[in-house]
Amino acid sequence: MWRGQSCPRSRVPHQQSGTQQSGTQQSERRAVNAVAPKGDSNASVDPRGQKRRFPRSVRLLRHADFERVYKQGRRNFSTSMTVFYLPRQEASHEAPKTGAKSPSGLRIGFTVGRALGGAVQRNRMKRRLREAVRLCRPEAALDVDVVINPKKSLLTTDFSAVLNEVTRAFAVIEQKLSRKQQSPEN
Repeated sequence: MWRGQSCPRSRVPHQQSGTQQSGTQQSERRAVNAVAPKGDSNASVDPRGQKRRFPRSVRLLRHADFERVYKQGRRNFSTSMTVFYLPRQEASHEAPKTGAKSPSGLRIGFTVGRALGGAVQRNRMKRRLREAVRLCRPEAALDVDVVINPKKSLLTTDFSAVLNEVTRAFAVIEQKLSRKQQSPEN
């Protein structure tokens, strides 16, 4: 077939110029083609009406940070994930080298190993965890690094259960860190 020639066996029937569509067919076509306006999406709106994000500043990004949390941190186990956490010191030894200010607040990272499935399954686990963290991230200013390592069961677990586990993990971390901060003062 040459360029510019139309295919004699096209799969889409052409509308002839003499035929008219009924009003219901036109409205159905408009309903199918309708798209919500850009600002009307509720994908990132909290149930309380405020937007919640998962910005770069609250993510754990560097390999060295992940390794430090794994080696020096503590663990919290649940049915579909393991949560590693490590409180950060106020004076970071890396900040003077780079000239940047040391990060403050809660930073979260996710690791999903290849043993848990193919790329599609691993990415789905990360998306579910990211959304659960985004929805229930504590507002308290904890200087702690958290790494969440899911188990295979996370794929089949209901999202409300995942949300509950992430909330419980953050509550345990807050509780243990507050105990640790209170005990040296006594």
